[in-house]
Amino acid sequence: MSSHERALKDEANNVTYQRCQYAYEYVTPLIKGKNVLDVGCGLAYGTALLAESAASIKGIDYDQSTLDDNKNRYASITNLTFERVTVPPLPFADNSFEIVTSFQFIEHIHHRLEFMKECYRVLKPGGKIYITTPNTKRSLARNPFHIHEYTFAEMKSEVETITKNYELIGLNGNEKVRHYYHENGKFVRSILKWDVLGIHKILPAKLVAAPYNLITSIMRNKLKDLVKDTAGITTADFALQKDNLDDTWDIYLIISK
Repeated sequence: MSSHERALKDEANNVTYQRCQYAYEYVTPLIKGKNVLDVGCGLAYGTALLAESAASIKGIDYDQSTLDDNKNRYASITNLTFERVTVPPLPFADNSFEIVTSFQFIEHIHHRLEFMKECYRVLKPGGKIYITTPNTKRSLARNPFHIHEYTFAEMKSEVETITKNYELIGLNGNEKVRHYYHENGKFVRSILKWDVLGIHKILPAKLVAAPYNLITSIMRNKLKDLVKDTAGITTADFALQKDNLDDTWDIYLIISK
């Protein structure tokens, strides 16, 4: 995962940031007094938010420098700890946590089903797992930092090999968000029209990463100026729905044990 895949809180990246942050705000009241594992914590702004509600929370990530920065930035939060882990497996005993969260992470790893099984293993009976990931049916182009993006049907098929006790819902946005992504789509299609053979889909990810980062940066800065609501969009402009799931931006998987 690149640092470019960790949504930063600035005007150009605001819509992506708010879309990611929604998951943390949604879960915060549901974890009050619980011990929590946050997998793929990244820059940990969301993990720190969860710490306000959780009894204790451990954020894990593969990147040591990111974790070192997190430890310094959030040193005053006494119920928050960090640990370097490459998953799967998860280096914790069975039934260790009451809540497991993993937001916009599973698409970055190869062994996704094994990862979900590990989350289930370390979850205490009565606990819940919250996983979010992009809905590939709404993705406009290949993201070179994503190993695999799910459809709702595919996620359903995989999770049912673990448990039948789950729920799938989708994240959508209001008219302001839809307008932003409509303009975003126009920009993406204007670029992709030059790739008539679909070369970007078959090149090694490392060759696509640099131009992807550059184009994404240019696009988001242009959208900031083009779409007047860009900087003003908040998590309140997103909502979860249980129908028409294929038309939603993100998959929300909730597993109960």
